[in-house]
Amino acid sequence: MITKKNEHRMENKFETNKEGIYLYCVIRHTDMIEFGPIGIGTRYDRVYGINYKDICVVVSQSEVMRYEARRINLTAHSLVIEEVMKQFSVLPIRFSTISGSYNESKVLSILEKQYDKFSDLLEKMEGKKELGLKVLALEEPIYKYILDKHHDIRALKEKLAKLDPEKAHWQLMKIGEMVEKALIKENSNFSANIISMLTPLSDEVKVNDKYGERMILNAAFLVKNENETEFDKAINEFDEEFGKLVSLKYVGTLPPYNFVTLVINTEED
Repeated sequence: MITKKNEHRMENKFETNKEGIYLYCVIRHTDMIEFGPIGIGTRYDRVYGINYKDICVVVSQSEVMRYEARRINLTAHSLVIEEVMKQFSVLPIRFSTISGSYNESKVLSILEKQYDKFSDLLEKMEGKKELGLKVLALEEPIYKYILDKHHDIRALKEKLAKLDPEKAHWQLMKIGEMVEKALIKENSNFSANIISMLTPLSDEVKVNDKYGERMILNAAFLVKNENETEFDKAINEFDEEFGKLVSLKYVGTLPPYNFVTLVINTEED
């Protein structure tokens, strides 16, 4: 006897055994194209293009399933897009976008309906790349920098150093508060200076949320290919000037996730 619970399990198993089409990104291209057996999942399905006029969506065959946002799956998704980026400007599609059946005509229908939108976005992204920059304070050097720069904090600290620690308890807490405020101010100054320096070299700037107490800046920059050398030079100059106080994590070339990520309903009629 099959219970309702078992029926539900069997139905889900049937659903996950269906074949669909996984969508990675949209590019400007007119001919057939192949990128090899690098598709998401353990099967490494062939990645290829489905064309409509002069635009193309890069896809692979896939089981119809919801891919969990785990590192292995996110990395596989990104690696396909990065491979495509070796030849083309891309419009990334949201992770785990899959059609409910292996029916290329549905994908063609999406391209047809969204052609103007995709074409305009491709024109906007042509010849550009995303570059990522994270700036973190180096704890001991930045603390010394604050003491050297803020004379009132340094003077109070030197005065309290001569007192009994128990008697100076509240004043030491005050110094901690003063240092924290100064650190917030200096971090803000560093962030503003970097953004001010790099904005003229970028088409767009996206400042993202920071995480961790030491992070000063977490930003993405959309940069024209011809400006990349000058952008690199500006980063290096900042590092030479302030590298003893902060650590830079500079990453590129990235898919432009911060500036365009297509959300596509694969089941629209």
